Amino acid sequence: MKKTIAMQSIVRSQLDNSQLCSFDLKVASGPSSPLIHPNACFWLIRGGKAEILLQGKKYAVGRGDLVAILPWQISQITAVDDPIQYAVVVYHFDTVSHAARLFHSASDESLPIEAQMQQCPVAHLSEQQAADAENIAQTLRRELGVESSLTESAEPLYSSIATVSLLVNLIILFLRAAFNPSEPARTQAPDDREILRYMYLHCNEKLTLQKLADIFYCGKSTISNRIMEMTGLSFFDLLNEMRVGKTANYLLYTDLTLKELAEILGYVDESHISKVFAARLGTKLGEYRSTYQRVENICQVEESRLGYSLVNHVYRNYASDLRAGEVAQKFGISVEKLNRTMLYQTERNFEEFLGLIRVNRACELLASTRKTVLDIALDVGFHNQKTFTRNFLKHRQMTPSAYRAAVQKPGGSN
Repeated sequence: MKKTIAMQSIVRSQLDNSQLCSFDLKVASGPSSPLIHPNACFWLIRGGKAEILLQGKKYAVGRGDLVAILPWQISQITAVDDPIQYAVVVYHFDTVSHAARLFHSASDESLPIEAQMQQCPVAHLSEQQAADAENIAQTLRRELGVESSLTESAEPLYSSIATVSLLVNLIILFLRAAFNPSEPARTQAPDDREILRYMYLHCNEKLTLQKLADIFYCGKSTISNRIMEMTGLSFFDLLNEMRVGKTANYLLYTDLTLKELAEILGYVDESHISKVFAARLGTKLGEYRSTYQRVENICQVEESRLGYSLVNHVYRNYASDLRAGEVAQKFGISVEKLNRTMLYQTERNFEEFLGLIRVNRACELLASTRKTVLDIALDVGFHNQKTFTRNFLKHRQMTPSAYRAAVQKPGGSN
């Protein structure tokens, strides 16, 4: 009979069940049993050395490390070289994440907090970052008290507001450390399925063996050999198989042109996609199908018409006043599912993908017409020139006027 994994309390504080957050101090001198976390938490490691297991991956942690655990993830201390002392901050993730997005809303950009924290759950803090994290922890301690010693705070004025602000600061500090690390967190060797799934989800990018090696902390030859052992194909052959597989599905489920498919799937142009597709399907179709089906099974990919239909809808109606809520309602899904489906299909949420398509169409008009920037902005679906310019800068790293000047020079190109 399979052993049940223990679950942490659903409430964040035993002192006050309504608390948004709690603070505690802990010591671990040996391995622990797996634990499910209904709430998000941070561990600030103050001393010692240990190995922890998060979602099946091992991480070495020590003094100055900050660990981020998301709701319903599983943690376990698997080995302790030197007893670790750590501060634990348990908090309601949705509330804090929402507050961060409110602060961030002025820039009108997505904020992938959860995805980034899941991607890199252990941050190695610099000396200054460790000092800043300790200051935040001590301030939270004064605001909240210490859970295990039943030490309640005096609940200072505006304590809940101060707590949320401190937690947002802690998340920012964590993300800055995690994605500007002096030394990346080392994990155990990745599951083979993770490599193939990552390739499949990102096959429309300029994916390289070096990028995979950096992501999975392996050498290029290691990644290459494992791909060959799993599929019998080289990295580039497998990448093309995946692209051809996605192309076949788009051809089946949408009326997108080859030029549009090339743009979505990462080909150079329609000529490139035609050559690759013909070369792959023109030789041993049965073998290709068998390989692709094996890749789908390993990656646990669930293809459906919904994702392709959404992409098709955006392409055909980008110049209209498309809104996430209305599109979600049209397809009978929630906005959350709309964004999740778009991320899976295009690696961008609804607003990001719509903005990219509009900018791409605007580039064509800037290069081929004499229309004003404002007229072009309105033609491709933006409500004003300011929003158009902001999106253009995001996707092209220059203003529309600068782009037009560049492409109209002799030898200029898109």
